[in-house]
Amino acid sequence: MFWRRFGDLVLPEDRGPLRVMFVHTEMVVGGAETLLAEILRKMDRNRFQPELCCLKRLAELGEVLAEEVPTFTGLLEHKYDVGVLRRLTRLLRQRRADAVVTVGTGGDRMFWGRLAAWRARLPVILSALHSTGYPVSVERMNRMLAPITDGFIGCAKSHSEFLVNGEKCPRKKVFTVWNGIDVERFRPRDRATMRAALDIDADAPVAGIVAALRPEKQHVMLIDAMARVVSKMPKAMLVIVGNGIEREAIEAKVSELGLSRNVRMLGTRHDVPEILSAMDCKVLSSKMEANPASTLEASACGLPVVAPNVGSLPDTIVDGKTGLLCRPDDPIALADAMVQLLSSPQKAREMGKAGRELVCRRFSVEVMVRGYEVLIDGVYRAACQGDRLTPEEYDRTMESELERIASRRAEAVRVASR
Repeated sequence: MFWRRFGDLVLPEDRGPLRVMFVHTEMVVGGAETLLAEILRKMDRNRFQPELCCLKRLAELGEVLAEEVPTFTGLLEHKYDVGVLRRLTRLLRQRRADAVVTVGTGGDRMFWGRLAAWRARLPVILSALHSTGYPVSVERMNRMLAPITDGFIGCAKSHSEFLVNGEKCPRKKVFTVWNGIDVERFRPRDRATMRAALDIDADAPVAGIVAALRPEKQHVMLIDAMARVVSKMPKAMLVIVGNGIEREAIEAKVSELGLSRNVRMLGTRHDVPEILSAMDCKVLSSKMEANPASTLEASACGLPVVAPNVGSLPDTIVDGKTGLLCRPDDPIALADAMVQLLSSPQKAREMGKAGRELVCRRFSVEVMVRGYEVLIDGVYRAACQGDRLTPEEYDRTMESELERIASRRAEAVRVASR
């Protein structure tokens, strides 16, 4: 049933750019969507032609991307609309796609995207997953399509292990492409300017969180921790960036604990790099995370990070060097870690500096985009030879790419310093 036959495939150097269709549900403003936008914008146009298909609607970020890349939407009319398979298959054939990358864990995009790619006989079928089991997972129907899938993409090594052990993805098909962020956009900036704009005292200890206001992010628990921080540091402030269904519950907890002077809720903002500059540390209180872009962004801005020891966070936060990891679901442990950094400015600055160095070296958007390019190109080349790309082959290629990228960045720094 799942046997895939291709015509005579032509090696990339003997043809035009590979056409890559990224399939998502809708491009709301979120971590995974922001990372996808970076990939769409920065793939090498000499070698790849990226396009975006949102099965339901483009949403806010998709509307912006429609001005930059070919976009398609409205293929899924309702949850049980099986006609989406016919429409999506037709679209892939019309666009002469070579590869499909579904974005997100489980759901319609992962199921219909891969099935349509198989029907259209595409040589590259990949699924990028962005969670570690909470609150979403790979359903049984999606697991059944593993035989037609060339690769499942984890966003950190420990996340990839979870895909194997928790989501039952075949180990030989699991690849790691580390999340990455724009280290030129997210960089240290003048603190006084943004503090003045936010009406925050220059000498106030400030922690902040940038995350959608959803239950799994546990903002209410963070407010409990903040109350403990304020009991020891009365001038401490917590800046909350983001919106969502938990807003009323958070506001109620702030009012209940009498923290209205210590908590600033800013809603959705498009000047996150500038807002981060007003903080002394970034905090995360989630139940579970894969490899959140928000912590990488904070580190790139020179901030130490306080976060629960869950998911892939230990892969990107070096405890005691670039931030502090604490017990999850524990407001006391979270508060103690926040106080430790907020009361030690010099230590916080040293951690922040080390964090930026780590992100620039290992978690830049350039590394992430190159990871996707290497993977898509590698799977396609293997298909040309009637073979499969292995994770070991991919990792070896990426190690060479990391050295090349690091060398190029170091040379750029040397030139700029002359």
